[in-house]
Amino acid sequence: MEADEERGLAEAALDDVFIDDITFPAADGYQLGATLFLPRGTKRHAVLINSATATPRRIYKGFAGYLARRGCAVLTYDYRGTGDSRQKAMVGYNQLKSLDGFKASMSDWAALDAAAAVAWMRERYKPLPLNYVGHSFGGQALGLLANNNEISRALFVAAEAGYWKLMASPERYRVYAMLNFVGLPLTKMLGYAPGWSGLGQDLPKGVFEQWVGWVMSERYLFTDPKLPGLSNFANYKGALRALCLSDDPWATRPAVGLLCSGFSSIEPEILTITPADVGAAKIGHFGFFRPEHRDTLWRGAAEWIEAAEWRPPLWPTLP
Repeated sequence: MEADEERGLAEAALDDVFIDDITFPAADGYQLGATLFLPRGTKRHAVLINSATATPRRIYKGFAGYLARRGCAVLTYDYRGTGDSRQKAMVGYNQLKSLDGFKASMSDWAALDAAAAVAWMRERYKPLPLNYVGHSFGGQALGLLANNNEISRALFVAAEAGYWKLMASPERYRVYAMLNFVGLPLTKMLGYAPGWSGLGQDLPKGVFEQWVGWVMSERYLFTDPKLPGLSNFANYKGALRALCLSDDPWATRPAVGLLCSGFSSIEPEILTITPADVGAAKIGHFGFFRPEHRDTLWRGAAEWIEAAEWRPPLWPTLP
């Protein structure tokens, strides 16, 4: 009952926001499913929300709508091979098998998808500060983007360098076993990583295998010899605030700190938040985006994002 009431409140809060499901091209022309949230009044900021691994963009709908009500033009999108950016091989082809043979990697998600989303928002809302929200992998992706210098402010939510030994115990052992003894064998057999194995969403084979390689490496993606985008971490010079949720077993403080250490040209701000700080029983890896945190976590995040410098545009922006 409480969950139904929360959903109802979240939907009601979106009544005065324009919402448009769209597609836009990735850097290689691949069409990505996305949703644009627009305020009915003046647009003061542009915000790009970048998803966690195996997480559909609908998870961010409430938060995106909240930001739009406060004057932000907000874009959410699905990485290739997931959500509405998953294309079937042919009409009527079995959905579960459609990712078999689909070529994609996490580095593609960053270099081709996230970078294109930044460019799309920057071109569309030139007069506005462009801000970046990165959840888990979405935060990791910022450092890999060749155009991350377009971002004014980046807010990380549970974004970490997810080496398995930096996870809380006993969760670290469950993750190790699930990835190596369940995920990898299934992926090799099926040609993709099935969501029903515990991932949440199906993942392309290349995405899952690259992710497992990072999770098993002591410095996560920072020691991947096949990741040329690593040099882009040093190019980011905007503000960076990373939220570490104390009851998140994956994005622990050491894991968040390791990711932030890659941004060598700035001094990231890391804030640890406990459930008690916001009057909640739990938050975890995904809880920040629940509508119950509208007046606490969401408001604090929005106020920080809105501190990015804004000047009234000299020409109209696109809708």
